[in-house]
Amino acid sequence: MDIQHLVDRLEQALNESTRVPLSAYLLVNEEKVYSLLDQMRVAVPEEIKRANRVEAEKDRILAQAKEEAERIRELARQEAGELVKRDAIVNSAQHRAENIVERARRDADALRQDADVYIVDVLQRLEQDLMRTMNVVRNGLEKVQAEQVAQAARQDGIEQSV
Repeated sequence: MDIQHLVDRLEQALNESTRVPLSAYLLVNEEKVYSLLDQMRVAVPEEIKRANRVEAEKDRILAQAKEEAERIRELARQEAGELVKRDAIVNSAQHRAENIVERARRDADALRQDADVYIVDVLQRLEQDLMRTMNVVRNGLEKVQAEQVAQAARQDGIEQSV
């Protein structure tokens, strides 16, 4: 399940919670909140797996680009070798082979840069999602803990008056 969807559901659960009159506290459905937190714990590793798959795809694309560049280089070498046999076009063949190799390098560099930009974008979005999730979890924990303290204080007040 998408972590952002789970964060939205947690926020919705908090929004649907009953407010304690004259306070900043909420009465939350503990089972629902803990269930969402458990689902988040499962979803975060899935997001990391997805990032790892993207990283593996980047590596595959880079390997493929290197293979293609090497194939193009080899074709250029072969083509240049055949052209060298003909004295009249030796210079032309060398120049063309260099252009092909340079184009292959540029293409490989462009593919590598595109893959890097894509990976950075995906990882930044993942980081943002995780940070939002952590903030929601922290806020939820702080609210629950504050409610526990307030409830304990009310209990102490009731016990002292009895």
